[in-house]
Amino acid sequence: MIMFNFFRRKYTPRPIFEALGTDMHCHLVPQVDDGSKCFEESVECLKTLKAVGFNKVYITPHFQHPRFDNDEEDIRRRYQEMKLRAVEAAVDIEMAGVAGEYRIDSGFKNRLENPRFLQVAGKYVLVEFSLHQQMMGCDEMIFDLQMKGYDIILAHPERYPYLNVLGSRMEQLKNQGVFFQINALSLGGFYGEEPKRRAYQMLERGWVEFMGTDTHNTMYAQALVDLSNDRKVEKILNKYEFLNKTL
Repeated sequence: MIMFNFFRRKYTPRPIFEALGTDMHCHLVPQVDDGSKCFEESVECLKTLKAVGFNKVYITPHFQHPRFDNDEEDIRRRYQEMKLRAVEAAVDIEMAGVAGEYRIDSGFKNRLENPRFLQVAGKYVLVEFSLHQQMMGCDEMIFDLQMKGYDIILAHPERYPYLNVLGSRMEQLKNQGVFFQINALSLGGFYGEEPKRRAYQMLERGWVEFMGTDTHNTMYAQALVDLSNDRKVEKILNKYEFLNKTL
């Protein structure tokens, strides 16, 4: 039997993310990955991002072989359509550009041979690992990217259970010059208690340069509204020196 909680507190959005200014990780190009399913959903999510304090956004669809074998030119075309829809809906948020979230997987090495990455702010390549186990040769591929002149941001390292904040692996990545981006929703326990704990540990060690929402749909957007009422998160946003405003 399905039970409904009619007494769940209804939160209204608070603009606590003004301290960040820019959301540099979300999945709002419709029907290209596991994110937004239509332009209407994307527009609703953009409205929520604005309501919780963001004034600029970079869209970062997945590039993952073979699940999301997206093409950069096709993504650019879809992104332009999304920008038009946002303008038509009078969404007061700057659509700053389209980038990508590139999974380091079996198809990634082919990309290195003919680099064509969509970059955050024309500078950073956002990469991700598998949520289950790290692929062999990750370090070498990251190094190859760096040697080609790219700055690397690792998406949500707090969500990889095999990366222990107190272990040497994460420290090695930092020493390699990799920037870390945590998900805002990790701080509220959206992905579970372990990612939440690791996110706070990383902040305590000063290992976080960027924060993103990783918004996929309206469920994530509502979770952001709830998070905007979290006073502990608000204190972190006002205290910690994130690099989002440099984008």
